[in-house]
Amino acid sequence: MTRSRQERSLSFGAEAAAYERGRPSYPPEAIDWLLPADARDVLDLGAGTGKLTTRLVERGLDVVAVDPIPEMLDVLRSSLPDTPALLGTAEEIPLADNSVDAVLVAQAWHWFEPSRAIPEVARVLRPGGRLGLVWNTRDERLGWVRELGRIIGSDGDPARGRATLPEPFTGIERHQVEWTNYLTPQALIDLVASRSYCITSPTEVRTKTLDQVRELLATHPALANNNGLALPYVTVCVRATLST
Repeated sequence: MTRSRQERSLSFGAEAAAYERGRPSYPPEAIDWLLPADARDVLDLGAGTGKLTTRLVERGLDVVAVDPIPEMLDVLRSSLPDTPALLGTAEEIPLADNSVDAVLVAQAWHWFEPSRAIPEVARVLRPGGRLGLVWNTRDERLGWVRELGRIIGSDGDPARGRATLPEPFTGIERHQVEWTNYLTPQALIDLVASRSYCITSPTEVRTKTLDQVRELLATHPALANNNGLALPYVTVCVRATLST
């Protein structure tokens, strides 16, 4: 990983609270598709503030959250005090061999080094276990969402949905879920503020970007004087099975 990319991947701690306030959760249909029917022990790898972890815990699963950023895990622990939350990376997972039925990675696989992460995920998974990747991407077909993308950059890399998972993983499948997240204008500001590009930008660039988003909120016909926003998403899912 290049130094600048590594800095971006570890930058979220500076805006952990904004990340929690502004980032969306994940639709149940996507989680249903990612999880094996008989999963019990699940690792949320790159768990961040626990957006996906919360949904997994609500299902009664035994969940362990792993993330490299202490500030993100502090937020997670405050809302999920009974869930183990461990400092670690995809390249050095702090779990025993053959200890989980599924490893889910939400909004984070693109930060990992696959050559090192794949063997580690395979190590902690039980034979026949599941690796599931998921990304939320804004649906920019709507006018105001397209305008937002022009200000802050288009959301997501199309290659994410085409992520390749080499041996020992097999049976790779892909799925998409379209859904809508409802949020306040302030939560949209927090969403933008929590993006790695915005966090790591010079202060004047960051300020200008956030001011442009505020102007969009104040002037766009679909948003002005509106206390509730409907932000459409396409959630991209990839799953594969560990060879037995």
